[in-house]
Amino acid sequence: MVATVCGLLVFLALGLVPPVRCLFVLSAPTLGTKQGRQLLLSYSTATLAIAVVPNVLANIRATGQVLRCVTEGSLESLLNTTHQLHAASRALGSAGEAGNRGLTFEAQGNGSAFRLHMLKVAQQVLEDFSGLEFLVRAVALGTQQVVPGLFMLGLLVESAWYLHRYLTDLRFDNIYMTRRLAQQLAQAQATHLMDVPPAWLLQVAQPKLSQEELLSCLLRLGLLVLLLVATAVTVATDYMAFLLAQAAVKWAQKLPIVPITLTVKYDAAYTVLGFIPFLFNYPAPESSFLSMHKAYTWELRLTSRDCPLLPAQRPCTDSALAAGALQLLAGSTVLLETYARRLRHAIAASFFSSQEARRVCHLHARLQRRYNRRQGQKLAQGAPS
Repeated sequence: MVATVCGLLVFLALGLVPPVRCLFVLSAPTLGTKQGRQLLLSYSTATLAIAVVPNVLANIRATGQVLRCVTEGSLESLLNTTHQLHAASRALGSAGEAGNRGLTFEAQGNGSAFRLHMLKVAQQVLEDFSGLEFLVRAVALGTQQVVPGLFMLGLLVESAWYLHRYLTDLRFDNIYMTRRLAQQLAQAQATHLMDVPPAWLLQVAQPKLSQEELLSCLLRLGLLVLLLVATAVTVATDYMAFLLAQAAVKWAQKLPIVPITLTVKYDAAYTVLGFIPFLFNYPAPESSFLSMHKAYTWELRLTSRDCPLLPAQRPCTDSALAAGALQLLAGSTVLLETYARRLRHAIAASFFSSQEARRVCHLHARLQRRYNRRQGQKLAQGAPS
């Protein structure tokens, strides 16, 4: 509903108010200027940050979950092994009481308390990461909704500033040799004013850039190349975090479950007058006193059953490509900035022809004053001392 109402208002404004229509048309060539280039770079940076930062945090969280599951599973297996060994030692101890011999197994410390402490620490770390990830995703979602509006608002504000200066200041951006100026000079028989044109006067019909403009373009392109390198490093970091999380999750999924069987066999026997058969080199007959045979079976798991592994988040290729395309577009505006300024001036002149006529008269007068000043300097140099 809000979008429909705003669209209707914009349509009415474009149809009924020519300055508003001029404002929207000026926003296109504004992208080719320095301000438009800054807006493009800001939007590309925001797009990249929205896609990369939450993804990196999600992959770090997946890697931390792997560490948590392995830690929890190892502790559970250790405690289970300790319990089974305790049971085996108690069985052997009760069986060996007749001979006043026993086997004891003792673990120093409270294993359950240590396990709970480790789980609490791991859970706290994961909760911190989850809170940070949730905050970043919320900020990214809000930024994703706000940035396009700010982008369009910035273009309109820049276009409005140019239009205001164009309508109020006759000297602002009045440096073009247009067809109307050439016609006015011809009608006033003042074409001699352009015999030696000033360096600041730009020929609108001349598509070639000067050497100074080309050098300035190369310097700005060098800065944009550094930004592209930083973008590539950011995307590579995202992919490295994804590959690390993917490898960790696959490694944890492939950890084998080791079955362990502990067999305890205890036989006790006694002999009566065993030295007599020994004297005749015969084995002494034995009478069985106690026999015990038990098996303890458990599994050694390196990952806990109650700890689900989180999947690795694949990097968003579309956002990276969009950010790179916006930066390339910003780089192209470096070469097209001169033409964008000329086009912006031509659009404003086509909407406000009376204001353009006053600006042409002002530029004509400025050229006349320059010509008169040069002629006065020549006469002063040729006069006798």
